[in-house]
Formats: sequence, C-alpha cells, structure tokens
Amino acid sequence: MQYRSTRDQAAKQMTAPEAILQGLAPDGGLFVPQSFPQPDYDLGALVNAPYQEVATTIWGWFFDDFSLASRQAIVRGAYGEQWDDSQIAPLSERVAGNYYLELFHGPTLAFKDVALQALPRLMKEAVTVTGDDKQIIILTATSGDTGSAAMRGFSDVTGTQVVVFYPDGGVSPVQLRQMLAMKGDNLAAVAVAGNFDDAQTEVKKIFNDQEFAARLAQAGDRFSSANSMNIGRLIPQLTYYFTAYGQLVKRGEVELGAPVNFAVPTGNFGDILAGYYAKKLGLPIKKLLCASNQNRVLTDFFATGHYDRRRPFHLTTAPAMDILVSSNLERLLFDLYDQEAGAVASLMKELNQTGEYQVTDEVLKRLHQDFVADWASEEEISEEIRRIYLAADYVIDPHTAVGSVVAHRYKERTGDNTPMVVVATASPYKFAETVYPAVTGKETAARGLQAIQGLNEFLGEELSPGVKALFEGDQRSEQRVEPSEMAQLIEKRLGLTSEQKE
Repeated sequence: MQYRSTRDQAAKQMTAPEAILQGLAPDGGLFVPQSFPQPDYDLGALVNAPYQEVATTIWGWFFDDFSLASRQAIVRGAYGEQWDDSQIAPLSERVAGNYYLELFHGPTLAFKDVALQALPRLMKEAVTVTGDDKQIIILTATSGDTGSAAMRGFSDVTGTQVVVFYPDGGVSPVQLRQMLAMKGDNLAAVAVAGNFDDAQTEVKKIFNDQEFAARLAQAGDRFSSANSMNIGRLIPQLTYYFTAYGQLVKRGEVELGAPVNFAVPTGNFGDILAGYYAKKLGLPIKKLLCASNQNRVLTDFFATGHYDRRRPFHLTTAPAMDILVSSNLERLLFDLYDQEAGAVASLMKELNQTGEYQVTDEVLKRLHQDFVADWASEEEISEEIRRIYLAADYVIDPHTAVGSVVAHRYKERTGDNTPMVVVATASPYKFAETVYPAVTGKETAARGLQAIQGLNEFLGEELSPGVKALFEGDQRSEQRVEPSEMAQLIEKRLGLTSEQKE
C-alpha cells in the first residue's frame, strides 16, 4: 500500500510506516491511499469477530507493511486492560429510538482513545520497519480531547516528545485537568491565546516550515502529528463502525446486509470520515449524519457547497466541536474530485488566502449521496440531554447530544426508519457542569471535580476507573503563549540553539 498527498499528484509516494511517521505531507496535504483497498471478505464473519480481530484485519488492508504478528501485538496493547469494557466500543440497547455507540470507555473518557492508544504503538513499529531512529516530536493542536488522549498514549514512550497546544479558556475544566495532571517527562500542554483554529493554523505553518524541519533533522529529531490528520490516527477509527454493525446483527436488530445510519458529532471531520471509509469498504451504511454545534460551518457547506470560515466563533458546551476549519474534509474532497490533487490544492489555497471556497454542483450532488448535515443550538443540546434521560434513564454528554438532536430531527423530517446509531464520543462525566443541570433541572455553579461529584451523587452509580482517575495526581501550572510564540516555545523545549538557527 502506497500513500500520496491530497495536493500534489507528482509528489513522492510513501509506505504506511513512512506516512505515519511523517504525519502531514511535505506540501501541507494529507496522506491518502494511492489506491483505496478493495478487500474480498466475508462481512458476516468480520462483524461477528471480537473487536481486536476486526481491528487487526482492517488495519492489514491499509497497513500491509506491518506484519500480522506486529499488528496483533499492537492491537493487544492498544485494546487491553486500560479499557473499562471488554467490547471496547459497546453499543447501547435501543434508547429513545436510537442506539448509542459508546466510545468513551478508554483511559481519557473520549473517542480519541480508540486511535491514540494505537498510534504510539504504530509509530514505534514504523520506526523499526523504516529504520528511522530520529526522535519523534508529536506536535498537535487540540480542541480538548485529542490533547489528553495523545498525552496518555505517548506518556514516557521512548524516543518521543509531545507538545500539545489548546485554546486558552476553550476547553472544559475536566479536559484541562486531564492535560495538566498527565504524568510523563516527555509531555507538555500549552494554552494558546485564541481559538482552536488559531492553534491549528500555526501548527500547520510550523509543520510546513522547511528551515525548521532542517534544523530538527540536524538535531536528530522529526515532527509528526497525533491529530486525525495523521493516517495512523484515522484508520483505527474504522473498526468501531464495523463492530457497531456487528452488535446490531448479533442482537437481531438488523439482518446481515441491511443498511444502518450513523449520526456523528463532527468537528475536525476525522470521525465521520472513518465512517465514509467504512462505507467504501462495503459496510452497509445508508446515510452519515454530519452533526455540528453552533459553529455550523459544515452544515452550511453541505447545504450550499460554499465553505466559509469567515464567521463568528462560538465557545460552546461541546468544545471539541468548536472548529471552523475541518481538516479531514480535505480527504473527502479528494475523493469527490476523483483524486484530482490540483483541484484540492486550489481549494485549500483559496481557503488559506480568502477564508472560503466553492465546490462544483456535481461535487455537491455527490456529497448528498452519502451525507446529511444539520446542527444543534446550545438550548437544544441541554434539552436533548434531558429528553434522553427522562425517556430512558440514559445520560449523554453535550457532543453526543448534538448527534442525537440531528438524528431525531432527521427521522422526524424524512420518516426514514433505518436503524440509527448515534456515535457517543465522550463520557457525560467529562462535561458534568453541562449535564448536571440538564438532567436535574437545577442550576449549579460547580465545575470540574465538584460537578462530577454532584452528578454522580444524583445518578447514584459506581464511577468507572477512568472517572475515578480524574481525582488523582497534581496539576502542572498552566503555560500560555501567543500563536506567534509557539515555534519559539518548541525550539526552547527541544534545545535548538541559536547556532543551529543560524
């Protein structure tokens, strides 16, 4: 399997290990398969297999430079005792007409764990396969969950340094505590003045700085990313779409081969893109519902074909979705433009220079074949958390509520009775200050750990190991920089001297 950039037809192709270590393509594009896999497999056998076996199989279609034995070892390490449910991604019983795919049973209580327990192990094996022994500098912007999941996954991993940038005041108290309390001498979490897009834009700029890359190489280092822009982050997420379908089949909720819909809370577009890739591989998905919060840039794009990031940025109760530039959308555009890298490069240049672009009518038509897009307001998020709790004694977090709102409204509008799976991306305890007033009907000034305690007392249930871990450990002091200071901070942390700079 060879990988190419979404932006340059003539760029050098890379193997999977090389692409995983590189993170972003040198031209700023994202790595995609040169030829998308077309495996011949038994759907019934695959979806009825254990999670670990499904992961090993799917990864083999994309990462064939990794031996079966190495893939199996990576999967065992990624999906072991650090998960509080042996199914890894269990599917709820039918709740108020939908099923909820619980992706929050990992160590940091969010769906990012699915990929970020795997990525460090994939990178370690990639170093062995390629013989590239440079220290890996994981450079990542986060809207909340990626930061803590990346730090947890790479904590004290030999040959790595992790620098996470998050928007100052733009993550939840629990997300912040997780990052600042994470143990590991190779970890750093830094607040950036501005929003997620400001941090991500600067991270991309640093990645594409060839002079900086040369100095890193001279020092024996290299940049890589733990963001979903890294193909090693994206592919592991395909697994839970297949296992969710398998759980429905095993229960007799759907016949093998019958379609299902997925409603996916969407920020950077990686999670829903994994669903699109799963459909391309033959999983019977009818529609993927792209669910946004008040930062509804994707909803508007799917409606009109006009992507326009020039709009007010809203801090919401679903901070992981507070994004105006959805990076993984580029991979979808690459497909919709029939892999014409020049067309994608032109669109991305327009976005960078003007803040907008317009796709063709034909591409917009193709978008609507697989996707439906809608959004939920702050009031609707709170109301949905309460509605689901009162209907089924089931508690969801604000991000999952966005997906649930969109799923509920889609079914009412269309009458589509296809089984609906809502992707539940985070534990409700991670956003207890929002969930508590929604389920109790009582306002509270409690935040962070105090809010978790209040919600737990109301629900009267045993806390999972991941939630209990939030109460352990001391936090580091918070460090803040301007976007323009991010590169300098990295230089200082890595000990890049002024002589090297000259």
